[in-house]
Amino acid sequence: MTAETVRLAKSWREALAPEFDAPYMRALKDFLIASKNSGKVIFPKGGEYFRALDLTPLESVKVVILGQDPYHGDGQAHGLCFSVRPGVRIPPSLANIYKEIQADLGIPPARHGFLEHWAKQGVLLLNSVLTVERACAASHQGKGWERFTDAIIARVNAQERPVVFMLWGAYAQRKAAFVDSSKHLVLKAAHPSPLSAHNGFFGCRHFSKANEFLVKNGLTPIDWQLPEKP
Repeated sequence: MTAETVRLAKSWREALAPEFDAPYMRALKDFLIASKNSGKVIFPKGGEYFRALDLTPLESVKVVILGQDPYHGDGQAHGLCFSVRPGVRIPPSLANIYKEIQADLGIPPARHGFLEHWAKQGVLLLNSVLTVERACAASHQGKGWERFTDAIIARVNAQERPVVFMLWGAYAQRKAAFVDSSKHLVLKAAHPSPLSAHNGFFGCRHFSKANEFLVKNGLTPIDWQLPEKP
């Protein structure tokens, strides 16, 4: 797993080359290979570990949404946080995201959970940990992914162009605590999980605030309305 061998947008490949060459990434690669060789099923599939980076090149990032771990159920994870494949039941947190978008922008909830439309417009849908063992939540935490995704956030933070960071829940807020809020728009709210959405996620209006900030800085706003057919 090197910057040359994984599928990555050129800008990310160049920006993250030092990370791929670091010992911790070699150890992470060895861990993933050993897990697969022992018969464990890893989500998402190998070609989609870096799907968020592939769809949203560094120079295109306008908004960063941080998740924690990939979904660990069959057929769900495909490399974008909160997103699921077409035909898969919409997870509860994403359903609450849709509810807030409707309250904020008047956009009716999508009938699917496939978020590539956002990613292709510059929404970096980044999980902190990029893989998980089937049916074992948080099973790949502490294996090196967190350091790698910290580096991704740092590269975005270093961009001259202002970016919106949507940090939902304490975990995301801690992870991106170093982001320069004098340059970027840092939006914080409770996590959209049903356990916490009523504690400040509902009513946060992050989606309209993000677009207002983008327009103010001469950037095209995000079309948060997903196509009917993914």
